[in-house]
Amino acid sequence: MWRKHLLLCGLLATSALAEVELADIELPPGFSIEVYAEVPNARSLALGSNGVVFVGSRGADTVYAILPGIGGRNRVFVIADDLYRPHGVAYKDGDLYVAEIDHVIAYRDIDSRLANPPRPETLDIDLPRPSTRNHQYRDIGFDAEGRLVIAIGAPCNVCDREGFGQIDRTDVDGENRETIAYGVRNSVGLAWHPDTGELWFTDNGRDMLGDDLPPDELNRVTEDGQHFGFPYCHGGFVLDAEFGRDRSCDDYTPPAQPLGPHVAALGLTFYTGEMVPEEYRGQIFIAEHGSWNRSEKIGYRITLVRLEDGEPVSYETFAEGWHERQTTYGRPVDLLVLEYGSLLVSDDYA
Repeated sequence: MWRKHLLLCGLLATSALAEVELADIELPPGFSIEVYAEVPNARSLALGSNGVVFVGSRGADTVYAILPGIGGRNRVFVIADDLYRPHGVAYKDGDLYVAEIDHVIAYRDIDSRLANPPRPETLDIDLPRPSTRNHQYRDIGFDAEGRLVIAIGAPCNVCDREGFGQIDRTDVDGENRETIAYGVRNSVGLAWHPDTGELWFTDNGRDMLGDDLPPDELNRVTEDGQHFGFPYCHGGFVLDAEFGRDRSCDDYTPPAQPLGPHVAALGLTFYTGEMVPEEYRGQIFIAEHGSWNRSEKIGYRITLVRLEDGEPVSYETFAEGWHERQTTYGRPVDLLVLEYGSLLVSDDYA
């Protein structure tokens, strides 16, 4: 038997605001939503041991840890508050990894040091530093072989810059580094299929092509070195007016699933718990941060991509209500399945 309520828990800055607005979030029958913890500017999420959740941030230069407590009294620790755009967080073998703009740091033995974090160790993993403020957030995660995967967005709306617009893989000591995906404009969401181990990722489409072009993308890496089109082809079918000359979209890997235009699809996760009905298990949930480059804003929701035999067959809204009548109440960023089956969503706006 599945439990009636999946707690879709928001990490929000102000609980009073959250209580008012969360009541307006529309969910499928049988699901509910509540505040899990108050974490300012909450971005990327990573699950540690004993249910601890690590949280990167935007603008606050801070990394947090949430220690689950009895009766929902979860405790928030500050791991660091002097970093530079520490969006990406990942956990492996008792260590916390944090991606700043141009390097990766590690907090060793973090499980026993939440209240007294150790000094970070800077890893021998240099990342290109953009000359602009475009797409500076680095998403990271570990694959099944324990290798660190890093998304490096392009420092522009549309450009062709070596070392940017790609996803790299490396050992944590910086050895054996390689690029596994090219032509990726700005991925802020990485997830691995729980059965096949294939990497799936979101990618934000370029701006300034109008309200409805191009779509954002859900992509899948089926072999190392695939090129997903940027900056030459967008969304699998839109040749770029400048960079797409004398090229064909047929030469690049199309999206596994086109998403809404300018919805700013960020974090994603495969639902691996058992709390919900069978129809949701093994499916992909996506946090859509919400559009800015559109006359009528869309996104600001959680969507669901259903799979059959490993292939996307539908794309639909799962939860919405963070944006109504062109007023923004929240902006989902990342998703994380907790050990007991609830789905956590971070919100860097509310």
